[in-house]
Formats: sequence, structure tokens, C-alpha cells
Amino acid sequence: MKEIAVLGAGSWGTALSLVLADNGHKVRLWSHRKEQADEINQTHQNLKYLDVTLPSNIVAYSDVESCISGVKAIVIVVPTKAIREMCKQLNKSIEPSIPIIHASKGIEPVSLKRVSQMISEELDDYKYEDIVVLSGPSHAEEVALRHPTTVTVASLNSEHAKLAQDLFINESFRVYTSSDVLGIELGGALKNIIALGAGISDGLGYGDNAKAALMTRGLAEIARLGTKLGANPLSFLGLSGVGDLIVTCTSVHSRNWRAGNLLGKGHKLEDVLKEMGMVVEGVRTVKAAYQYAKEENVEMPITEGIYQVLFEGKKPNEVVEQLMNRSKREEMNDIAHLLYERYAR
Repeated sequence: MKEIAVLGAGSWGTALSLVLADNGHKVRLWSHRKEQADEINQTHQNLKYLDVTLPSNIVAYSDVESCISGVKAIVIVVPTKAIREMCKQLNKSIEPSIPIIHASKGIEPVSLKRVSQMISEELDDYKYEDIVVLSGPSHAEEVALRHPTTVTVASLNSEHAKLAQDLFINESFRVYTSSDVLGIELGGALKNIIALGAGISDGLGYGDNAKAALMTRGLAEIARLGTKLGANPLSFLGLSGVGDLIVTCTSVHSRNWRAGNLLGKGHKLEDVLKEMGMVVEGVRTVKAAYQYAKEENVEMPITEGIYQVLFEGKKPNEVVEQLMNRSKREEMNDIAHLLYERYAR
């Protein structure tokens, strides 16, 4: 049994706290709002995010320094836009030897940094190689109900990856390990873009044919960019690639799908985000991926189309027409081609 700090009391942070608590660990769940921490401690509930009862071995904090004092591991689960500020607070009292696991999915616009890169930049005396990322098809609502879930933890430090695996794995939450931090993070971040597109497609009233095509070609875009940046193409066929893509594009639990669905029905982006009331990581990631595609000269027509809907005022049906009328070409399974290039020659 270990004391673990989970930083971020949203739905995902709360769900991961439940997994750790089920495994017998003492969990310190940090919230940036004192009233939320008080609610959790007094009622054993976090109703804004998850309608479940929290066990007594989850205790909420609103002070970061107290939350991380003496813990054996830190799990960061705040939105990507809050990562740098979170790390600046940690710098005041963190011990460099404490393993850090993050479960946030996104890419920082402009800098194009992944979450692990942002963490290593902001934390003094902490190596990028030691950070662990947790990702995969895992809706918080289902994890909290102990429905079978599988995820991947990735780190260049195999001992830290195995530690994370041991902390989280149980009969309803299966954990695999990987060394491809780049691929696991990119898969988890970029699938949110395609989920926005899937929601838009459903909002427009299109059927399964359209969504299947969107997901398939969307995975090709993710793989093209990911392998160009150095990721292992096999990662995009795994849990944090095609697995996460499926669950995020097809479920009403997905914030990105729900946001896209409203956009497809004609709502404006600012109204959608206000109605959601929670962070929609895909919106921010679209900016970063669009910039990445331009800088790396990678063809990403779906990403470009969604960017046009979100930030240039283009109507969703116009983007669909634009995609359907692209120049004729031979279909090539991008991932199969990338695997051939990497392994068969």
C-alpha cells in the first residue's frame, strides 16, 4: 500500500483515484477549488464529474504542497493548458526521485510540445526519460463503474513504467507497458481531432458509412504525422491508437464527440464550449496538429477541414463536400505501408 497524489479532480482524475483506491492505496486527490475538496471529504462524492461514492481512502486536498508531501508517486491529470502552471507549483516542494505519471491528452499550440515535454521543461532536475504517460480507450464513467478497461503506460524508463503498471492494474483495469512515449502521447492527443469530426458527421445526420470512412482515414492521418515525428507505427494499431480512436468517436461519453455533434447541428464553437462546461481537449489540439502538418509537410485533410470549421467559420457540410471532392487517388493503407517501410526492407 502506497500514498499516491492524483492532481486533478475532474472525471478522469477521480476515476483513476478510484482504481488506485481499489488497489488498496491511500489516494490524495487535489482540486484547485477548496469547495470541491470540501465536498469530496464531507460527502464522499464529486457529483459534477462522476455519480459514484468515493471510498474513505480517497482524501481531497486543495493545497498542492500538502497533497504531495511524503507520497510515493504523483499522477497528473489536469488539462493540458494547466500543465505548466501545475508543474511550477510542484517545483516548490517536489522530490526529484518521485515517479511522475501523467494521464492528460493534448499538444500545446505554438510550441507543439507534448505533455511529457512540458512537464520535463517546467520541473527542475527531472528527466524526460523518467516520465510515464498513461493512455488508452478509457471513459471515466465506465472506469468508475469497474467496467473492463485496458490502457497502456509508456516510459523510456522501464522501471517507472512497471511501477505504474503495478499501481493501477487490477481485475477490471488491465495495464500494458510500452517504451514508445511519442507514439502513445500522439495517439491519445490526435484521436480527439477525429472524434470532433465524428461528432460533426453525426450532427449533420450522416450514417455509419461516413463515420467509418472518417475514422479510417483519420487513423491514416494520425499515423502519417506520428511516424514522420519518429513514433513506432505499431503504436497506432494499439490501445492508444485505434483503440482510443474507436471509443472516442463512437460514444456519447466523449466530450469531443459531443462537442462535434453540436457543431454539426449548427451551434457556434463558443456556445458549444460554454454548454459543455468542461475542457474539450480536441479543440486546442486541432490548432497544434494543423500547425504541425504545415511545418512537417504532412497531408492531413480531415484535420485541416475541422480547423476550418472551428476557426475560420466554414460550414461543416462545406468541409464534407471539400473532402469528398478531393482529387482521385489510389487507396493505400498508410499504416501497412509505414510498417513495410520500417520492418520489411
